[in-house]
Amino acid sequence: MIVIYHNPNCSKSRESLEILETSKEDIQIIKYLDETLKTEKLNKIIKLLKIRPIDLIRQNETIWKENFRDLEFTDEELIEVMVEYPQLIERPIVINGDKAVIGRPPTKILDIL
Repeated sequence: MIVIYHNPNCSKSRESLEILETSKEDIQIIKYLDETLKTEKLNKIIKLLKIRPIDLIRQNETIWKENFRDLEFTDEELIEVMVEYPQLIERPIVINGDKAVIGRPPTKILDIL
């Protein structure tokens, strides 16, 4: 089953979901703004993506700019910031087994189908 961490208000997330729906694969849609990710789950996702936590943060978001931009954080602290402010998480995240990508651009998800 393919999992997409989805924000319906995001055009890239909607485009990625369309790609998945045409793939004929089973899809689990997680609206991560409604179903807040826990620290452990976010850690697993970051490991699958093979990135650092800062690379998953939307640094152009107002919340980031106003509250966090000029501060120093450990990786663990960045994960806690994303747990508390899920709108800072880059989207969409698509996971297929042990492979994961951030769907920017949406066609990137084709790499793991």
